[in-house]
Amino acid sequence: MATAAKKLNGTTELAAADLAAQIEVLRDDLSSLTHSIAVLGKAKGDEAITAAKSTATDVRQKAVDSAETARLQAMELQSQANDFIKTQPATALGIAAGVGFLIGFIGSRK
Repeated sequence: MATAAKKLNGTTELAAADLAAQIEVLRDDLSSLTHSIAVLGKAKGDEAITAAKSTATDVRQKAVDSAETARLQAMELQSQANDFIKTQPATALGIAAGVGFLIGFIGSRK
């Protein structure tokens, strides 16, 4: 019976040592997995930042292009208005007086 107890005790010690080794392997695997997830998260964050910067640059460039287009159109309208005033000064004066009268009339109503 003493031999059976030694045998059982030895098996228990081996099982405990094996279990401790497996737990240590699991800890290492969890540590490695946590590190991998952190690296992946940082990489995805960097990708998102790069994409956001690229989009912001594109939007900024489109806004600059739109502003330039609007400026050129305004200059063209100004040129057309100047040409109209030079070719038909009486009509231009009448239109300006009419617009001024309408603005004054609308502005005086309360």
